Amino acid sequence: MAYDTILENLPLYLSGAWTTFQLLLISLVLGLTLAIPLAVLRSLTGSWISRLIWLYTYVFRGTPMLVQLFLIYYGLAQFEAVRNSVLWPYFSSAWFCACLSFVLNTAAYTTEIIAGSIRALPAGEIEAAKALGMSRWVMFRRIVLPSALRRSLPAYSNEAIFMLHGTALASIVTILDITGAARRVNATHYIPFEAFITAAVFYFLMTLTLVALFHKAEAKWLKPLMPR
Repeated sequence: MAYDTILENLPLYLSGAWTTFQLLLISLVLGLTLAIPLAVLRSLTGSWISRLIWLYTYVFRGTPMLVQLFLIYYGLAQFEAVRNSVLWPYFSSAWFCACLSFVLNTAAYTTEIIAGSIRALPAGEIEAAKALGMSRWVMFRRIVLPSALRRSLPAYSNEAIFMLHGTALASIVTILDITGAARRVNATHYIPFEAFITAAVFYFLMTLTLVALFHKAEAKWLKPLMPR
């Protein structure tokens, strides 16, 4: 094990870990913000907008995230209209394209997770809200969404972990995340085992942190809803 080389490049890994954390945070925050209204509309069975949202989630859940990243980063540059538009400074940025593909991907999964939780709510909660004379908007805001978000925590924690691992794809479009740091160390020193084992340790520690945070969140918000 080339410990000296790894210690020498530890600042590079720490910089990559910070980039990975930023990618993850942006993806989860924006993805969840987009997914909540989409999930509410997705739960309205029989409407045309629900079918459109189903198509969006079906496409993004049915194709690899790597393909989505390539289509956004490389594919859109093929069109002259995009290159000449005011959006080109954004779509020519690897950071923006990576964040956009990650947000759209995690939003698709999160939409279905929350929509499933909404459909699985106990009928008694809905009937009690209606008995109190709540309008549909008030019922969604005070009863349906809080309860659905709490019940979706276990499934969403898995999505957050998958998203953390998925950020490794950012290194393919020149972003120096944890995997990008490992690839640079390997390209410079030709030590693939040590380089990628170190990256795996960073991902493992970040995964443990996420799991611990979600366990605390479940104990605080989900446990009171569980049958005793």
